[in-house]
Amino acid sequence: MPFQKVQPEKLSTTVVRQIEQLILRGVLTPGERLPSERELSERLGVSRPSPPEAIAELQERGLLAAKAGSGIFVADVLGSAFSPALVQLFATHDEAVFDYLAFRRDMEGLAAERAARLGSDFDLKVIDTIFRKMSAVGSPVESEEAAKLDAQFHSAILDASHNVVMLHMMRSMFELLHKGVFYNRRIMFQQLTNQEALLDQHGAINAALQARDPAGARAAVEAHLDYVRQALLDHQRAEHNAEVARQRLEHQQTKG
Repeated sequence: MPFQKVQPEKLSTTVVRQIEQLILRGVLTPGERLPSERELSERLGVSRPSPPEAIAELQERGLLAAKAGSGIFVADVLGSAFSPALVQLFATHDEAVFDYLAFRRDMEGLAAERAARLGSDFDLKVIDTIFRKMSAVGSPVESEEAAKLDAQFHSAILDASHNVVMLHMMRSMFELLHKGVFYNRRIMFQQLTNQEALLDQHGAINAALQARDPAGARAAVEAHLDYVRQALLDHQRAEHNAEVARQRLEHQQTKG
């Protein structure tokens, strides 16, 4: 008979599996500090030697990293999604900007559709809470807190889609945006977008999600990112026109 004796699992292996799961689900995020080994053992109800063994294994596998004098942190696992050479290509070619927005439009639209169908009431409450905070703090151009809430709103929709592959892939895309690889979000929004329109668009996304309307949620996300795309096109056109005008002025000034 194809049976084998059941072997008891080491406690450290159980700890490894739990931390892995929290990273996989996006609960623990890159750069987040873990509790001390003593606190971990108390929270998990395991003996003191188990967390150090688990942490050592996860460090060896690149999921956790130690910072001297600071503790143990979730490693920057998102940073490995794109090579430095590819990031540089993204940053220096305009077509990548619009391909990026098209990709976000497709993926975030799908995430919103899934969130409306599969998100728990707790997921939708998180999204609604973030939106209400966005409504209260004002423009993401003028407030760093507002800019962070904007990013949290989109991330919460991905969380509510309950697809861990999509979650990590899109978080890596958001990280590139945060670093200004595709465009300077603050300058572009300051010049060419209307804060009231942006808030209305996020409100439409939130309303469709709270109503559990998958098609409506997807359409609202797509409309929002279409607006951002048009703002970028307008920004590029404005920069081009300004350069042409500068050349004309310079030519006039140098004429006899």
